[in-house]
Amino acid sequence: LSVPLLKIGVVLSTMAMITNWMSQTLPSLVGLNTTKLTAATGGTLDRSTGVKESWQVYSSAQDSEGRCICTVVAPQQTMCSRDARTKQLRQLLEKVQNMSQSIEVLDRRTQRDLQYVEKMENQMRGLESKFKQVEESHKQHLARQFKAIKAKMEELRPLIPVLEEYKADAKLVLQFKEEVQNLTSVLNELQEEIGAYDYEELQNRVSNLEERLRACMQKLACGKLTGISDPITIKTSGSRFGSWMTDPGERKREAPPPPQLQSCVWYMDSYHNNRFVREYKSMADFMNTDNFTSHRLPHPWSGTGQVVYNGSIYFNKYQSHIIIRFDLKTETILKTRSLDYAGYNNMYHYAWGGHSDIDLMVDENGLWAVYATNQNAGNIVISKLDPNTLQSLQTWNTSYPKRSAGEAFIICGTLYVTNGYSGGTKVHYAYQTNASTYEYIDIPFQNKYSHISMLDYNPKDRALYAWNNGHQILYNVTLFHVIRSDE
Repeated sequence: LSVPLLKIGVVLSTMAMITNWMSQTLPSLVGLNTTKLTAATGGTLDRSTGVKESWQVYSSAQDSEGRCICTVVAPQQTMCSRDARTKQLRQLLEKVQNMSQSIEVLDRRTQRDLQYVEKMENQMRGLESKFKQVEESHKQHLARQFKAIKAKMEELRPLIPVLEEYKADAKLVLQFKEEVQNLTSVLNELQEEIGAYDYEELQNRVSNLEERLRACMQKLACGKLTGISDPITIKTSGSRFGSWMTDPGERKREAPPPPQLQSCVWYMDSYHNNRFVREYKSMADFMNTDNFTSHRLPHPWSGTGQVVYNGSIYFNKYQSHIIIRFDLKTETILKTRSLDYAGYNNMYHYAWGGHSDIDLMVDENGLWAVYATNQNAGNIVISKLDPNTLQSLQTWNTSYPKRSAGEAFIICGTLYVTNGYSGGTKVHYAYQTNASTYEYIDIPFQNKYSHISMLDYNPKDRALYAWNNGHQILYNVTLFHVIRSDE
């Protein structure tokens, strides 16, 4: 089973809507201000924030190949059907033309750029009829080649609009323009002499562009949670309670496959009186074998709020408010620190119990601790921790009772709390640490096995890891982005 890292989709102003979950369109590519959008989850977002010149993008990792989808909602148009014989060529030209259009939108404040986009659209439409004539006469054995390039173009297309926000890198933009022009020239010649071009070289050039565009996508790492996918059951094992995770701090490879297939998996059965952690070398090993290495912690853990980060496991020592950082490679304690005033030993647990007083988490911003104190009347407290010293860097007091929370997780500095752990479940409370504000929301997700005892976000995979009644499952998430253009 392949579990996604990133899955990115976008629809440009001249393209058809390519996702079956988008039901409304943007009024235009330029000058988007106050608009109601339909998110991937089916809810409506009222975007009347007053932000000028804004783009609205959805991103998610939701397919079986682990690709991230970044979706710009754009005007709907229909696409002509094409014969399968030259889909690869047609797809590649579309990809190049779309890249040219998207890059020109980087300077959309000028009329010249808009005219250029329109010119590219007209050129693409004119080429469609020519490609169709070529399709009817070309040999059948080229069909698979064109289909493969078409698929690659569909993957690349959502990444192009991201470039419009990064005008500062003028040299990169100019280089992209030159490459697009070169590829366009090649394709024009290829229309007349089908089969004369080196497809492998052409595909390498497209892959190179794709890698650089994906690097730009890293700037869209954060956003507001708008949807949670159906669960993906990875394995059925262990007791009713436990935790499992991968390390979101591992160094990313330059051209990684779906990240969950390469990361080690850490597995901790039960919520107390246990100190053995299993390490599986890959997600495939975890899913299909019992090949693992066992690590013995110096103390038993408490609850299911452990996290592995940059090669160390952080856990709450049983029957205490002490947090321990334990290096998994050297199997030594690197740091121990008390979390001042934090309730422990089932004083302020989540609604399901299980000594879940202290919940450690990692998001795009680093290490966090979620707990409750007498001083805050048993309501949730959020502390940002230094991952090396475990010192509390900043603390926020919320008004949400911790015992009423089913589970909680943090994405981009926002704490999300579920309304329960069994039966119908939804995320209904969000606290934004960057603004010290909260709101009530309604994001349902499927509680497939009726008892969630662990729910944690992994920023590298952009997925929620959950332990659900002896099942280890994943949820992909959809984040909403507002891209603000420079004034």
